[in-house]
Amino acid sequence: MSQDQTSKTSAANVSEETTGHQWDGIQELNNPLPRWWLWTFYITIIWAVGYMVLYPAVPLLTQATPGVFGYASRADLEKEINHYKQANAALDTALVSHALSDVPADQALTQYAVSGGRAVFQTFCAQCHGAGAGGNKGYPNLLDDDWLWGGSLPDIYLTVRHGIRSQSDEDTRLSEMAAYGEILEPSEIEDVSHYVMSISGGPFELARLESGRQVFNDNCTDCHGATGAGNREFGAPNLRDALWLYGGDRESVVKTITHGRNGVMPAWRERLTEAQLRQVTLYVHQLGGGE
Repeated sequence: MSQDQTSKTSAANVSEETTGHQWDGIQELNNPLPRWWLWTFYITIIWAVGYMVLYPAVPLLTQATPGVFGYASRADLEKEINHYKQANAALDTALVSHALSDVPADQALTQYAVSGGRAVFQTFCAQCHGAGAGGNKGYPNLLDDDWLWGGSLPDIYLTVRHGIRSQSDEDTRLSEMAAYGEILEPSEIEDVSHYVMSISGGPFELARLESGRQVFNDNCTDCHGATGAGNREFGAPNLRDALWLYGGDRESVVKTITHGRNGVMPAWRERLTEAQLRQVTLYVHQLGGGE
């Protein structure tokens, strides 16, 4: 490019309006935005203002501004819920009117109950018992046959309805594993822990076995039975198997004996309908561990 052409180009650039910003000799031109872009931008502003006027939009202390139309998605949800409630009303009535033990004989009613029970379980029960009902430490596995209070349909229903040691329900299931650290000497707790390990198939010290058996007979048989097989009337676990709610190693057993265990399951009768109580009962029962 010749010197004259370079001078003309520089002069043309200088004649254009700039923003006044400059970086390393590079100037920023102040070219106007395309009109289509500006009109699109203005339309979005008008749309937003109109939306704020017509629909709930601006958050306040207790609610949002209602808007001219007074629209609420909650109303649509409530309408849809009521629609399905009405559609399932006959099935809910049949489920409530049948004895629990008779429901499995009705395939259609059972399918409805199990499907609804799965939804109830995932909403209210999975947080403790796990999404697959496999349980967690301190929360029973609902897939096996080891039931503290019984695994029949009536037993599961009573547990779900009234809970375990639930302060909000007068008919809740009650039992108490005493804190024997306040009753027994540390050496006696050590002895009985070895005896418990022996009847459950765990490692133990033979020298402590007889003294541990005596401690067990004096303090534990009223609930766990003479052989340690448990008692569902009191929610006392079977100590002869390898299934442990709080851990089956000797350290965990010692901790349980010393401090006691008194887990709580809420009573669901005030939060679930009678049909939902029966649905989740039938769902849990058919998972594999129901009796």
